[in-house]
Amino acid sequence: MAKNFVSNSTESVRMFKSNFMEAMSKVHFSVPLFIYVPVVLYFLGKSAFVLHTNAGTIILFYFLGILGWSLIEYVLHRFVFHFTPKGKFMERIHFVFHGVHHDYPNDVKRLVMPPSVSIPLAVLFYFILSAVFNEVQFHAFFPGFVTGYLIYDMSHYALHHYNFKSKFWKELKRHHMRHHYQDSSKKYGVSSVLWDKIFRSE
Repeated sequence: MAKNFVSNSTESVRMFKSNFMEAMSKVHFSVPLFIYVPVVLYFLGKSAFVLHTNAGTIILFYFLGILGWSLIEYVLHRFVFHFTPKGKFMERIHFVFHGVHHDYPNDVKRLVMPPSVSIPLAVLFYFILSAVFNEVQFHAFFPGFVTGYLIYDMSHYALHHYNFKSKFWKELKRHHMRHHYQDSSKKYGVSSVLWDKIFRSE
């Protein structure tokens, strides 16, 4: 397949004329941890000490939440971030959301979701998931879901910038690099290869 432009620079390309919009599109990789670790702790604390949910239920729904995020990660990456744009406007939207990452995959400030994107998504999923689960289930599932998101963000940064020694991380990095440098129509999982195996997009 035809190769698109790819820069190996770690610098950020300018995307917006507005300084404010430009600033909102960049973030240090540690920022999601400062925002969302307290969210995880709050919901787990409420689950255990306010709702008095038993440990088994918390553990079950917490890990289901992590699994749930991994599926959402796959679906978003495959069907939203890699939609086929039609027309100049949609091409611009696609570039802003994900095309820039494929053109500049090592841009250190565009490897995790900026809060301007992640916070509205978190609020959206908060309301969706709170409508799907009862109160006890939700307060264990949602922090797992957010943890899954943090695993995704931190993994994504690490896959682009760290050299791993363990077999697991080497394989995961190889999987993601093949998505970037060989065929972007495959290997959509970032924090896991599970859903690529299930949906045969390896």
